[in-house]
Amino acid sequence: MFHRLMTEANKSHPSKEIRRPTMFVALLPMIAMLFFVGVGFPILKLPIPIILLLPSVVAAIVAYYLGYTWSDLQKAISDKIGQSTGALLVLVSVGMLIGSWMISGTLPMMIYYGIQIIDTRVLYLSAFLATAIVSVLSGTSYGAVGTIGVVVMSIAATLQMSLPITAGAVVAGAYFGDKLSPLSDTTVLAAAITNTDIYEHIRHMLWTTVPASLLGMAVYLIAGFNSSQEAVSSELVSTMMTQFNQIYHWNILLLLPLVIVMVGSAMKYPTAPLMFVSSVVACLLAIFIQGFSFNDVCTACANGFNVNMVHKAGFDAAAASSAVVRLLNRGGMSSMMGILLITYCAFVFGGIVSCTGCLEVMLEKLQTKVKTDAGIISSTVAASLLMSVIGGVSYLSIIVTAELFGDVYKARGLASCNLSRTLEDSGTVVTALIPWTGGAAYMAATLGVATIDYLPWAIMNYTGFMFAIFYAVTGISIKKIRS
Repeated sequence: MFHRLMTEANKSHPSKEIRRPTMFVALLPMIAMLFFVGVGFPILKLPIPIILLLPSVVAAIVAYYLGYTWSDLQKAISDKIGQSTGALLVLVSVGMLIGSWMISGTLPMMIYYGIQIIDTRVLYLSAFLATAIVSVLSGTSYGAVGTIGVVVMSIAATLQMSLPITAGAVVAGAYFGDKLSPLSDTTVLAAAITNTDIYEHIRHMLWTTVPASLLGMAVYLIAGFNSSQEAVSSELVSTMMTQFNQIYHWNILLLLPLVIVMVGSAMKYPTAPLMFVSSVVACLLAIFIQGFSFNDVCTACANGFNVNMVHKAGFDAAAASSAVVRLLNRGGMSSMMGILLITYCAFVFGGIVSCTGCLEVMLEKLQTKVKTDAGIISSTVAASLLMSVIGGVSYLSIIVTAELFGDVYKARGLASCNLSRTLEDSGTVVTALIPWTGGAAYMAATLGVATIDYLPWAIMNYTGFMFAIFYAVTGISIKKIRS
């Protein structure tokens, strides 16, 4: 791939030589990224977009030194963004979905009845299981978090349970379900890029996802039973239930937007259009069942729902409980703009280092050091983690690492499912744990909990690749190519 890029660049600029980076030069953008992340994020408290752009400047200087022009870099960045257009549309669609589901009463109804049904002792475990089920059926961790995840977080906030633990369980459940769903884009990509049957890939994923999830479920159950059962007063719950009843008219039809998303996902309809259709139906419900105006509905989709939109007898928005306001005032496409900015800034850095071949030089050097099956799989884990930490994009980690290690696996007689599983264990689920990635930013913004706070409780996400390394060292679950 690097040689092809050099050839194309030379054709565009025949008078200028494009040089292959040395190991030292290739490491410079990575060192800059690690420096700015290590200093800028925890110490200087710099905004994440700036943290991503500063090492991009270093990467651009390296690119110029190697012979690349701004046109080359701009094209690489544009290609990176273009390849992820679908994912970016999903981000915007989720914002619209949450806003429309709030004003229609779809999410509030699930919150309303969930508060009355869920036992606080199993809330954290329920958060994991409910999100996992929705994620498996829908094939999207983002969609699961943006729907049932928001509901569970709202219930946890109402019952005054730990939000970091709940958020960690939601994130873990969402990624567990996403990895085992044949509808998931990253699952399909990991199987396709390694030429692995998707169902064989999913079966092989069970070796790491199941034990990692069982460990997490045990922790969630223990944490739930150790939580106070008298955390929230009956007066607070009663007040909230009363105000919910004043704002919304409950109707079984309010579940229709959820059914559309679930059924449409099972039928493999595209995620973004499906969410748009669900949002439109929710808007109609908001108008004809809840009595909101067309302007209010459009505002909720664009900027989020606000209790000040409610003008019903018996309800005073100014006197609304702070808990109700905190639960309902959310959503809208504008709420996703910060995430889009972070994603675009990540693509700037990722596009430049990919175009110049810096990543490939570094990873190719890593390949020469591995001599055993365990070493190969462990190196794949390290490379995928590095790609996720630096690039912040699952697709980039899966594609580049697969291209670099694919032939190595074949040469050692390792079945491709070993590679596809490792790519997911270390290149997909960990992005939700890296604060400057789009995935982590989305989870934090949607759930209202900082990445660093929910990270310790997203147990499945970081124990999955630990099991992958354990299996590599012991030889368990390593599958050989059939002779």
